[in-house]
Amino acid sequence: MSKTWFITGTAAGLGRLLTERLLARHDRVVATVRRPGSLDDLTERYGSRLRVISLDLTDTAAIKTVVAEAFNALGRIDRIVSNAGYGLFGAAEELTDAQIDRQIATNLTGSIHLIRAVLPYLRRQGGGRIVQLSSEGGQIAYPDFSLYHATKWGIEGFVESVAQEVAAFNIDFVLVEPGPTETNFGAGLDVAEPLACYGPTVAGEFRRALLTGSFDIKGDADRTVDAMLQVLDQPQPPLRLPLGSAAYDHITQALTQRLALASQQKKLAYSADKE
Repeated sequence: MSKTWFITGTAAGLGRLLTERLLARHDRVVATVRRPGSLDDLTERYGSRLRVISLDLTDTAAIKTVVAEAFNALGRIDRIVSNAGYGLFGAAEELTDAQIDRQIATNLTGSIHLIRAVLPYLRRQGGGRIVQLSSEGGQIAYPDFSLYHATKWGIEGFVESVAQEVAAFNIDFVLVEPGPTETNFGAGLDVAEPLACYGPTVAGEFRRALLTGSFDIKGDADRTVDAMLQVLDQPQPPLRLPLGSAAYDHITQALTQRLALASQQKKLAYSADKE
């Protein structure tokens, strides 16, 4: 049975591939883009099954308007995919105030407002699924991505809380956590001006590895989308979905280390309770 999807950030990358896959299997898609015309080829091919709307996630008022327009036009939307976002790259000290504000407004605040905007509609229609594109960077951290990680760790905490609040309304969530994947993510990076003092540090080493192309990227975008759909089509998907061997290995290693560290602190932690 075909479904109707609302997907942000569909001009390129995983959002574009997901939109193509869904249309090819005869689902309907409301696709948001920042640049009008980005999906003209798909509109010509699929006609009324694709509805394209311009949206910048930093415009909170526009999010509510676009969501209302989509639900009013289509009646029911089964799946919401919060995919729009980008990476801000540079040591924390190198970033400008404007870069920080835009990163948070797009990746974190924008995603929060999108989820809040769709909840009343999903609740009234009796349920639905919200898919939040996160990253392995929602559970681990690289140098030079501090603000990107702040947004991904932040949205994961938000989703984990909201998922508990709305479960009674038959609304569920999936946090998709891809590892480094061959998409246009690198081309869309907002790169801070480097400070010479960070050159010989781990931040400088990582900057050189990433910007020269020597950083190992194992993930395949097409296979990532195929794996996403396998899970998103399940009646009861997991809350978190790591994708790619790098994401799986990095996340499990980080969780194991955190658990071991927490276990060492058990006696001290318990000592802080009231007697």
